[in-house]
Amino acid sequence: MRVGILGGAFNPPHIGHLVCGQEAQLQLELDKVVFMPVGEPPHRELASDPGAEARLEMVELATADDPRFEVSRMEIDRSGPSYTVDTLRALHEQVADDELFVILGGDQAAALSTWHEPEQVLELAHVVVVERSTWSRSAIAIKLWRLKGAERVRYLDMPIIQVSSSGIRRRVGAGQPIRYLVPDKVSSYIEANGLYDTAAPAPEETPA
Repeated sequence: MRVGILGGAFNPPHIGHLVCGQEAQLQLELDKVVFMPVGEPPHRELASDPGAEARLEMVELATADDPRFEVSRMEIDRSGPSYTVDTLRALHEQVADDELFVILGGDQAAALSTWHEPEQVLELAHVVVVERSTWSRSAIAIKLWRLKGAERVRYLDMPIIQVSSSGIRRRVGAGQPIRYLVPDKVSSYIEANGLYDTAAPAPEETPA
């Protein structure tokens, strides 16, 4: 099978994540896209984190109506930092014949050289990048050129959606509506559980 892996904090998941998953599935002809909420982020503390189980539940709510999407709790259940290379090794042990595609935002791809065993990531999976306005293909290539296998990085075309999890948290904290920015089920979950009511401005996370 051709399997896309879309990791991240999903704090909370929003329409940009879903469109990213859709475009990856379409353009790469994937059999499925697996959303992989991070358990313990390797390099930073998540802002206004409601907890891994809450983030997982929101991802499940966000993706439940799309048969192309699955949700995995692999990184949440694994102790220690959630290194992508460990996830890829575990997935290959489970189903050795699957062809894996790691889907990254432009900011994540630009930081790939700082990840744990980045060249192993490039060896174990196809790395595919969704460009963001702040990171062009040429800028990302400059950041990655020293890595073995960087020439195999692929890029996806995707509508520009200027929505971020940090921006959604700030809107909730300010009492502003988030309808249409997140799926309705996620919005209802956030409201019902009082999440992000005191969210402070923070930079967008870059999972590794």
